[in-house]
Order: sequence, then C-alpha cells, then structure tokens
Amino acid sequence: MLPALLIAIPLAFNLAYGLLAWRFSYPGILREPTEVILGRFRAGGSGLVLLWWFFALTAIAFLPIPVLAAALVADPSLAALGLVVGVLAALVQGLGLLRWVFLVPHLARESAAGADPRTVDLVFQSFHRYLGVAVGEHLGYLFTGLWTILLAIGAAGALPLWSVIAGVVIGTMLLVGALEFVGPFEPRGWTVAGILVPVGYILWSAWLIALGVLLLV
Repeated sequence: MLPALLIAIPLAFNLAYGLLAWRFSYPGILREPTEVILGRFRAGGSGLVLLWWFFALTAIAFLPIPVLAAALVADPSLAALGLVVGVLAALVQGLGLLRWVFLVPHLARESAAGADPRTVDLVFQSFHRYLGVAVGEHLGYLFTGLWTILLAIGAAGALPLWSVIAGVVIGTMLLVGALEFVGPFEPRGWTVAGILVPVGYILWSAWLIALGVLLLV
C-alpha cells in the first residue's frame, strides 16, 4: 500500500495545484488586494470551491504515508518521531487549506452583499496570516522538511545513497522555506525562501514518487 500512496498522493497534489494555478492564478493571486482575490474566487463558483476541497484532501490523504513509512526506519525512537512529525505535517497543511472551502466562500458572499470592505479585509487577511501563512505554510513546510530528513536518514539502510542525500537536501530546502515570513521577513517575505519552496515541493514530489517506484521493484 505504501508504494501506491507514495506515487498517487504527490500526483494528486500536483494536479490540484496545477488546476488552481490555471483557474485561480494561484499562488500569485494571493499578493493581490483582498477585493481582487474574493472577486476572482466568487467568479470561480462552486467548481473552484470543490477544487480547493480536493487540494485540501490531498494534504490530509498524506496521513497514512508517515504511519506506513515508519516501518522503513530501523531505530524505534526515530521511527516514532518521524511518524508524529509526518502526521502533524499533513494535519496543519490540511487545516490551512480548508479555510478556502468554508471561510473564504462566506467572505466572498458577504463582500458581494455589501459588507464593509475594511471588515472583510481584516477578517480575510487575519485568517490568511494565521491559518495560511503560520499554520499551513510555516508549520507545514517545517514538519514536512523535518519528516523528509528523518525518513531519509532513518531508512538509509534500506534506500540507495542517492535517495538518502536527495531526501536530506530537499528536506533542508523546505526547512529554509519555512522561514519565509519569520522575523524581519514577516511583512513582505524572504525572496530566497519564496523561491526554494515551489522548487522544493516539486523535488519533494519527485522524491516520493521515486521512493514508491523503488519499493515496488
């Protein structure tokens, strides 16, 4: 089951991401003013909401992977730590994305109905900063990067050297990416981290698929 999940989940995640980029100009749209974001969201209709729901489910569907992958790690303590960190990675990213399924549709309707734009902006940006940037992105990148490094090191005896090195490098990229809006970078973001994250997730997806193929053969 683990090899199939390692291949299927990254493919589903990237499919949803690509569709959001095509239909919603994601993630670039997030740098637009709130009224522009909500207007585009409203124009996408229920189809766009369902697409966000599917994207959130791909994050939550990652949950079984760290549980099953723990069997690849020889050290019981390291295996347990990796399991907990991996499960947290799936949960926080899922929580962050679900705001687009339940909160943002409500704000888009209220905005169209004539609600005070300043109030709508405050609510949207507050949840975006907390559930999106802090929970979904910062903690998501942090836990995902750490899980990747723990799995690569812990399963070194069962994996080829190239996959171990790749896992450590990719995990480190995601850890650095988690600092995008931390400290002095909080207002506008750290450009270096902003570049590392999308590249890191593409490489991470390829790494998971490669692991799945390795375990199949």
